Amino acid sequence: MSDHTVELFLLKCAVIETGLRATLAEYDTGQPNGLSQADDEQLEPFIKQFDLANRKNAAHMSRYYEIFYLLENDIRRLIVETMEAAHGAKWWDTRVPPGVLEEVRKNREREAQAAVSVRSEDDIDYTTFGQLGDIIRANWSDFAGMLSNQSAVSRVMAALNMLRGTIAHCGVLAEDEVDRLKLAIRDWFRVLEGPKN
Repeated sequence: MSDHTVELFLLKCAVIETGLRATLAEYDTGQPNGLSQADDEQLEPFIKQFDLANRKNAAHMSRYYEIFYLLENDIRRLIVETMEAAHGAKWWDTRVPPGVLEEVRKNREREAQAAVSVRSEDDIDYTTFGQLGDIIRANWSDFAGMLSNQSAVSRVMAALNMLRGTIAHCGVLAEDEVDRLKLAIRDWFRVLEGPKN
């Protein structure tokens, strides 16, 4: 093998490595725990004071929280895009069930009275997971062409909502519940495949 061939090979590898690093950087969401290094260093002395079993459970459950965060916000995006396409920008005022509107109003009011930072400018971000299902069911004609069927959506949303409670309220999922979560997420993506003819 000549020096020229080796040099050419190394140059090609360098180009590939540069492209790979750029692609990985594009999809990198930061450190595994989501904290910047500065935040992590500031919090570490406090975190070390917590019970070791709780720290292990928190690390174990963080992945399930992340999955649920992604899922719930993806469902919100699906609803917003679908409803805006079907009913325009003012869909929230005319197409959301009254009970959901009232609960969102109360949630916003509680947040304003607590003098905390505003969570979001979008009303849908104040809905619970169950209320997202209510919006879909109340507007089924807008979702019928993209989601498999209404009973499947209701079943999957109910299963996910049950599991969400443990995740969102700092519980630990038992192994069979982890299996249930995996199945429910797979079921959701089957629902997204649309109606079967």
